[in-house]
Amino acid sequence: MSRGLRRALGVALAAAALMAGLGACGSGGNATDTSADVTLNRGQESSVPFRTSADGEVLLDLTTAAPGVSWETPGSESAVVSLFVDNTYATDVVIPASFPIRRSLALGHLAAGGHTLRASFAGDRSPRGAASARLRALTFRTVTPQEPGYQALAHAPVIYGRATPLGAGAAPNPLAGGPFQNAVTDTPLVAFHTEAPTPITGHRLLTYSVVWSNEDGGTSTPALMAQWGRTTDIEWAYQVEIDAAGNAIPGSAVIQAPEHAITAFNGRFEGTHAVLGTCSDNNGMCSNPDGRMRFALSTADALDPNADAREREMDANPWTYWVMSQEVAREGKVDDEKAPNSATKISNPRNYLYLLIRKSTVGPANTDTSWVGLSVGVRLSGSGQTYRSSKIYPAWAIQRDAPAATAVELPPGTVAEDISTIEATRTVGAGGDRGARIQVDSIERAFLLGPNYQPQPSFLFTPAKATLSAAAPTAVLYRRPTGPS
Repeated sequence: MSRGLRRALGVALAAAALMAGLGACGSGGNATDTSADVTLNRGQESSVPFRTSADGEVLLDLTTAAPGVSWETPGSESAVVSLFVDNTYATDVVIPASFPIRRSLALGHLAAGGHTLRASFAGDRSPRGAASARLRALTFRTVTPQEPGYQALAHAPVIYGRATPLGAGAAPNPLAGGPFQNAVTDTPLVAFHTEAPTPITGHRLLTYSVVWSNEDGGTSTPALMAQWGRTTDIEWAYQVEIDAAGNAIPGSAVIQAPEHAITAFNGRFEGTHAVLGTCSDNNGMCSNPDGRMRFALSTADALDPNADAREREMDANPWTYWVMSQEVAREGKVDDEKAPNSATKISNPRNYLYLLIRKSTVGPANTDTSWVGLSVGVRLSGSGQTYRSSKIYPAWAIQRDAPAATAVELPPGTVAEDISTIEATRTVGAGGDRGARIQVDSIERAFLLGPNYQPQPSFLFTPAKATLSAAAPTAVLYRRPTGPS
């Protein structure tokens, strides 16, 4: 991706952030707007007829809201609507907010002709405080086998929710430890896919990833902010190789199992769709699901991991930052007084600068036991203090290369104009220093969250060429201009 194209993408994403909670739904396919608006009270259901003009994978775009619901409020975290196509269970929709959110769901492969979508308020899996749900602007899109993107949709997995009990510190909700816990914790928000060629001409490797609202196990919350620039959990779930005709190669399907192990998928399929289950507190997959909540998010969005960071999926769906912020607050992971240098708490997510840095490691390759990383430092006008992404923990430096997101905690009330410099520091994260250098190419975006906990427009996209070495470990990447321009 050229620098100009990346800049244009940054501008587009900044504009998307202004759309108060409406995420991108993708494009392609034959769309049918039913003009249907559905309101469901607890115990109610409603049916919406629709037609598909051809056989293919069908996506449903809709805007959701639930009056009186807020992901931050125990007992009223969400309203859940279960969707059925021609009386076959398709997916649950977890609605976490009273404000409108645009979502995109996968309804599977449908034949041409008339169909019926039945929406049911799922009282058994909705927190007790949820009384109603609204579905607006329903649009059905059919992607046919002849269209680009069909194969990525045809092989996308269906994921059942987590049913294993949570440990100590679970959210104070009766659903938190049972078969419906994704209605109140670690809920899937958006999904996407990546494609890569294989050594066999014409074959492609499809990898499917999910953005979860948080993870109840795994990396600590402040380490997530430092190393990933978010408290959501973004994990790949399923991977399969397909041939030039779009057929899955037998034995190629794998999942990311608990403890990040890669294991063969040996479960069942619905047509070409693998059926997975969530079976760990940090959203690892298993082949034989035991959960009762079902999630089929659209995976139409394609991401090139060599050109852009996975966090761009959140940037394109700015409401995900709001959900992220509400969950960590509700689960007691936010404490403004204890946050500085705390290994367990963060401050209010609005106090952070969210950055995307493009970098690469040159020289001896990083390993699990010996690596160098990058820490970002921010200075404010009129202050000599440097606020660092990794704080006092070298292990929280950014190890991975290519586009990498991080977040820097700043004093409450900081605005973009207060930032005087942004610098990068080479940090030895583990083992001995073997002399590797870090090449920094650019700052891809920088934003703060607004009062609605959604990204404000990025105020920065700049080339930031710098080479960090053991002899010269720190370089200024950005300095705010002073005086007349």
